[in-house]
Amino acid sequence: MSMTLPRTPSFRLDGKHALVTGASSGIGLGCAVALADAGAEVTLVARNADRLHAVTAALREAGFPARALALDITDLDATARAVADHGPFDVLVNSAGLARHTPALDTSPADYDTVTDLNVRAAYFLTREVARGLIAAGKPGSLINVSSQMGHVGGVDRAVYCATKHALEGMTKAMAIEWGRHGIRVNTLCPTFIRTPLGEQTLAIPERKAWIERMIKLGRVGEVEDLMGPVVFLASDASALMTGTSLLIDGGWTAD
Repeated sequence: MSMTLPRTPSFRLDGKHALVTGASSGIGLGCAVALADAGAEVTLVARNADRLHAVTAALREAGFPARALALDITDLDATARAVADHGPFDVLVNSAGLARHTPALDTSPADYDTVTDLNVRAAYFLTREVARGLIAAGKPGSLINVSSQMGHVGGVDRAVYCATKHALEGMTKAMAIEWGRHGIRVNTLCPTFIRTPLGEQTLAIPERKAWIERMIKLGRVGEVEDLMGPVVFLASDASALMTGTSLLIDGGWTAD
């Protein structure tokens, strides 16, 4: 008598259409390449049109189906139109974000507004519009917001950034509860310090770099490649029962 063995769910994304914001560099670009390599057709979004078209052309030259969409997602009306015109999207990776680190006593209202407008307000309405398109089409989906380990802990000079990432974690949980009945999963990807142009601003400060290397239990700063497998996992059927939760890629930072 033969035994029926369980089968590993597929990590492939063939036939899926993915939207990746902040895709012209750093984590967003890494996520776009990872999803394309797993078989998805990827629409790359960023504000810098020249850089965006260059990386999209590089993806195409590598044999991946990709298209560029120059867009500032803080423009909510333009974002809603773009998602409606180009969707529905089976996968969202919202990697657009910024930081302006200052001591909390020195935070200016202008810096606060700039960071929260992108990291929270734009993320909220982008995620909503992608979900709206999926629900209208009667399709399931995987929506991934790039949060941070700082959505789970605090950090010196990071009160505003931490506030935005904690907010992102909260909205992800609530959206997951609301949209689960539609087969739409909503999760966050939470990296530690990653060697990107944004991350280098902190790594260039010797005392901050020493703090980072002390807190990361694996003893090294993250690389973009460290996030590419995890984002494919969250986007694919391999994580089919995961929603409303966080995948921490933090080298053990939050373990203690």
